[in-house]
Amino acid sequence: MTYEFDFASVLANWPQFLEGAWMTILLSFPATVIGFVGGTLLAIGRRSDQRWLVKACGAYVEVLRNTPLLVQVFLVFFGLASLGFKVSAFAAALLTLVINVAAYTCEIMRAGMDSIHKGQIEAAECLGLTRRQVYWHVVLRPAMEKVYPALTSQFVLLMLASSITSQISVEELTAVAARVQSETFRPFEAYILVAVAYLALSLLMRLGLWVFGQMVFTRKRRLGASGGVRLAGH
Repeated sequence: MTYEFDFASVLANWPQFLEGAWMTILLSFPATVIGFVGGTLLAIGRRSDQRWLVKACGAYVEVLRNTPLLVQVFLVFFGLASLGFKVSAFAAALLTLVINVAAYTCEIMRAGMDSIHKGQIEAAECLGLTRRQVYWHVVLRPAMEKVYPALTSQFVLLMLASSITSQISVEELTAVAARVQSETFRPFEAYILVAVAYLALSLLMRLGLWVFGQMVFTRKRRLGASGGVRLAGH
């Protein structure tokens, strides 16, 4: 049996694929930023001296990491509606992605924070730094630099996982591919095209995150090195 590829009818719908890619970006970018902030706060909570806060953050992480993302999407979309809170499919998808990636970010950031030697924290406290300054300069920024590759991979996985939101009619790439293949009767070509689109988005996202990491962490190392040289010269 031979199969003749025909991408012409599928490629004719390129504006729809472009809109789907843009919707994927609109879901992934804010979910990445908000999820990172939320996950970092959760990681701080898991390292808190308050036992109730540690248990609450731990329970959140365990529940979100051990249930399927698809079930979480359904719970948010249909669950909120049944409780009288009507939200759009996009809002429900974005909220679900945020709470999901925050749980994974929490564990990644917590691992980075735990890798910071206690002696560094004690030294910073002896220098008179406030608790907030210690957390920012001695714990958070070095921890983020150590786990940045893992964070990058997690955020790319988040973008790919956004395809699940097509199940609640969010018009992202996968939903567009499903509609196009039903119209053209070319499912193989439609899903090959969408796979290439996801691959391109993944590579672009990794490149963007790499550039961001180079700008933030390389600059910080240069400033630290120049400060060390000035001190030595002094």
